Parts: sequence; structure tokens; C-alpha cells
Amino acid sequence: MHLTLRRLRGTVRPANSGGKSMRDLMSSLKLPALGLGTALGLLALAPAAQAANPLELNFWLSGPRYDGDLPACEAGLSSITSQFAEKERTFWNSDLVITGYYGVHETAFRPWQSDNIPRRFCTADAMLSDGKPRQVHFSIIEDGGIASFGHGVEFCVVGLDRNWAFNPACKAAKP
Repeated sequence: MHLTLRRLRGTVRPANSGGKSMRDLMSSLKLPALGLGTALGLLALAPAAQAANPLELNFWLSGPRYDGDLPACEAGLSSITSQFAEKERTFWNSDLVITGYYGVHETAFRPWQSDNIPRRFCTADAMLSDGKPRQVHFSIIEDGGIASFGHGVEFCVVGLDRNWAFNPACKAAKP
């Protein structure tokens, strides 16, 4: 039994090019190749893309503009009192609260470069509900409130930094 038909001399049939020769094939590809080359040449001559158009350059993206207009140290004490009481009650299951402050004074104002976020660093002595006086180191931060609205306050009560956020002995809360 033969695998090929009797008329054919092998298993591969001769290719039928439809009467076109290789020269006709090459000449028919010249026009698309010329068009592609022209398109690529025009793309190469196009100007580079800009990062932003003139309307986008300063549209709500002007960057931080700080005034350095921070309130005095006493303005942050009420926030410290409420935040401390909430933290003690919520996280440490403690009824410890700050009952009063004395010796409130500024320790530094914008101690770093002038283009950093303005901060006023302060220290105060606080009397707690357990009868022990403790030092409180805090900073009032411009645009440091919720969603960067208003002034924010970061503080640390020496001896009660239980999660060690400003350890050792609240040193990281100082300038």
C-alpha cells in the first residue's frame, strides 16, 4: 500500500503561487514598507511628551505653603488632656487623667530647616490623678490636624509612654 497518490511523485504538493513570481511579491510589498517608514519617521520627529500642560502645572498642586503662625504652647494643653484620658481609658484600661499643668514653656520653634513643617516644641509639668507630677513634652504642628486641617498636637508623658512611641524617656518628642 502506497501512502501517495499515483499521479504525485511525493507527499508534498507543489505550491501554487497563483502565477505570481517572487519579483511580483517583492514589488507589491514596497508600497506598504514605504508607508510604514514614513509613519515611523514622522513619529521620530514629533516633540517629546510634556509631563503636564500649562493648565495642570499649578492647579491645586502648588505645594506646601506654611505660614509658621502657630499658637502659644498653652493652646495645645486641652487637646493633650483629652487625648491622654482617651488613650489611657481605651488602650490601657486606666482611669489616669491629667488634672493640671504648670511651668509651661517653649523649648524650640522650627528647629530644622525653614521649609519643613513648622512645629513649636514645648514642655510642661503635669499633675496626674494619681498624685504624681510628670513632665509632658509636646509639639504643636501646623496643618497637623485631621486631614491636614488645623493645628495638630503630638505629646509624650514621661514615664507613661507605654507603647514606646517616643522612647527612651520621651526623648523622641523633643526637638
